[in-house]
Amino acid sequence: MEDDDIEQVWHGALDASEAVLTQPETYTQVGIIAVIYVIAFFLASKIRHYAPVLDDDRITAESHPVLRFIAKCGNLIFPLTAILMLRISIELSDTLLDQAWLVRTAWSIALLLLFVSAVNDFVTGRTANRVFKLIGVPLLLLHMVGLLGDLIEILESISLSVGNIQVTAYGIARVAIFGTLLFWLARITSRTGREILQRQEDLDLRTREVAVKLLEVAVFVILFLLLLNIMGINLTALAVFGGALGVGLGFGLQAIASNFISGIIILLDRSVAIDDYVELDDGRAGTVREMNMRSTTIETFEGKDIVVPNEKFIVEPFVNWTRKDQNQRYRVDFSVAYKTDIDKLVDIIKKVVASHPQVMSGDKLPIELRPDCEIDSFGDSGVNMFVEFWMEGIDDGKNRVGGDLLLMIFNAMREHGFEIPFPQREVRVLNPQFSVSAPKRVKDD
Repeated sequence: MEDDDIEQVWHGALDASEAVLTQPETYTQVGIIAVIYVIAFFLASKIRHYAPVLDDDRITAESHPVLRFIAKCGNLIFPLTAILMLRISIELSDTLLDQAWLVRTAWSIALLLLFVSAVNDFVTGRTANRVFKLIGVPLLLLHMVGLLGDLIEILESISLSVGNIQVTAYGIARVAIFGTLLFWLARITSRTGREILQRQEDLDLRTREVAVKLLEVAVFVILFLLLLNIMGINLTALAVFGGALGVGLGFGLQAIASNFISGIIILLDRSVAIDDYVELDDGRAGTVREMNMRSTTIETFEGKDIVVPNEKFIVEPFVNWTRKDQNQRYRVDFSVAYKTDIDKLVDIIKKVVASHPQVMSGDKLPIELRPDCEIDSFGDSGVNMFVEFWMEGIDDGKNRVGGDLLLMIFNAMREHGFEIPFPQREVRVLNPQFSVSAPKRVKDD
């Protein structure tokens, strides 16, 4: 291009700029854009004032993940309001001013800024942030100038046939772009779900871990199905194949599938949790130490681990001693002689039992939770008594309270002179002439 041509182009551009700047419609559009941004800023400030949850400045790192997400969405109120008003102003400017190029330009720039702001707020990873900007910004620009459709046609024309399968450059690009987006969404969903579940303090640690694993499996299964749909694979054929495979596995892995489903049911109804003391229908008992999707491990007081299939907790009855309440009631039996002052004995035994550090006692407790001593029955050799008491935990293993109380009761009875009965028999001789003599010895020759 010669110097004269360059000078001609330059003068043409200056004349066009001067014509634009001298038009009142241009300044009208500038005023419309300025008013729109002032109104959008005012509305966004008022919304944040009356809805503090949308104010990112009031949210800390320790806040709930859902609150942090909502607060980040609050940052988009201002640009979204401006974009909506600009889009309406484009139609009004075309009708009233017969031109809206400046408002349309402002709308396009606002869309780009909204996209960049959303990526900066929601995509925290440095690599993912760069990938989204490098791919999203050019695609958005091409869409705004109307060239995205032409680019798609060019990419569709570049194809490769492998048997009955035709692969196009557009298909590869679509799978790569949407696959990256879906994978990022799956990671964000999984991470957010993990953080929410780990904050549920009413669930024990193992249950939270199992729930997190189930969430991750569900998220990535959905991701896999969506990718298959984007790739154009017929999900109906996949469903038929999966159904046939499921029937075949159902016969061979019926027990494993049953235990897996039972583990999910236990997780949902929370009938068993870590550190619960359970007693099975066959008499085995222990503390739940580990739960997984196939079985539950119970540790006995002898240090043995019992691996119980999850199905047993669904189809068979069992006793959960500590799930609802850690406080348990127990009973200790003993006997005293008939000549014992029972009223005095009851008071002494109550005080002795209440002195044990693990026994619940005190005037602040309801009377039904305090130690109680009563007569059970009248035996052959003495009066059968019992003591009922409440304690926290199980009376076994480390909390062997019953044996301690028996020793304390024995020492207290001996200290206060109470007689502990033992079996006695009385023999009466009805014939007064009857006598018992010692046997004669036989002398040796």
